[in-house]
Amino acid sequence: MDLRWLKPLLGRPAPFTSVFLDATRADASGDEEVLGRWRALRRELEPQGATAAVLDEIEERVARPLGVSGPHGRVLLADAEGVRIDRCVAAPPAASSATFGPVPVLLPAAQAADESSRSLLVVVDRQGADLTWSDGTGVRDTEHWVVEGDHDALHKVRDGGLSDKRAEDSWDRNAEAVAAEVDRAVASRDPEVVLLTGDVRAVALVRDAVGQPVRDRLVEVAGGSRAEGVHREFGHKVAESLEAFRWRRREASLARYREQQGRGSGAVTALEDVVAVLQRGQVAELVISPTSGLGSRTLWVGPEPLQLALSETELGVIGVDGPVRPMPADAALLRAAVGQDAGLTLVDDGQVELVDGVGAVLRWSDGSTPSEAVPTLSSDQMRLRRIV
Repeated sequence: MDLRWLKPLLGRPAPFTSVFLDATRADASGDEEVLGRWRALRRELEPQGATAAVLDEIEERVARPLGVSGPHGRVLLADAEGVRIDRCVAAPPAASSATFGPVPVLLPAAQAADESSRSLLVVVDRQGADLTWSDGTGVRDTEHWVVEGDHDALHKVRDGGLSDKRAEDSWDRNAEAVAAEVDRAVASRDPEVVLLTGDVRAVALVRDAVGQPVRDRLVEVAGGSRAEGVHREFGHKVAESLEAFRWRRREASLARYREQQGRGSGAVTALEDVVAVLQRGQVAELVISPTSGLGSRTLWVGPEPLQLALSETELGVIGVDGPVRPMPADAALLRAAVGQDAGLTLVDDGQVELVDGVGAVLRWSDGSTPSEAVPTLSSDQMRLRRIV
């Protein structure tokens, strides 16, 4: 999971208000139902010290319809000055909840948002394309724009000849125009996945014309069309394709973790070792079991995201000069991961070998990087630790 959406929280002033709301509307009059759920949470937050200004902003956002049908949830994270994160999530919480305190509730927020992705949908025919951008929040409106090729799309004739050549020339040039726009959109917006659909011939031409950054995140989806009335029916295929993309991404991350752990380098596990590599900015992907109880453990942190340690004394040892404070381990780990542009993979118990419910895939390692060997025949799966 890409964690960059949490960056607006870095360096922001406490206290924080974290809201996990069931935003499902049972019918057309469901707006009041959702507001009722929020107001019940507000009554819990007010005596804890949450300011009226922050609570009013949250209420204003909750009252604003998103146009989302079916069950869904809302994650809102605010600092002392206002809302910094507002996301619509596919699955509503089992029960709406809100927390007010010195740190935002990050792991449940990431867990709730695990089913969303920044995406670019490209629907092509031989004249051009319709492009749709989604930032993954489900809150801001998606953006739509159209690309039309400079060349009229001609039809080939059965006998071949000049008309064949002119038609293919036109299709090629229009595909190049679409591909150039897709390249620009990917460079400027950085989607996690590009969905390409439409006319079969045009799809092939655009696929061959886009640059490598687009190809690396391209997924073809059958059944799309620029024709009126097709998009609603096609939406289910898009949702399925996005879900499949997220599953493949998660499985690839876990496969990489298992491979590197099996080699004894390139991956670490156990809280102490993960803290050590986060301090040095070595982490490419953080791997966490949400049920491991990390939130009940404490780490110490300094003003900067990569300043974290198992104790206050250890922060001094690594040269932290500034105010330090305790923080729940899950929040401190995610804060450090966001600070070094690491990703996050959430796992169920038993999917991979984790000590303390946390591991990491590394960008790089050197002689002082901790590593572990796992005895394959040991009944208790004890770790042998060594420094390499």
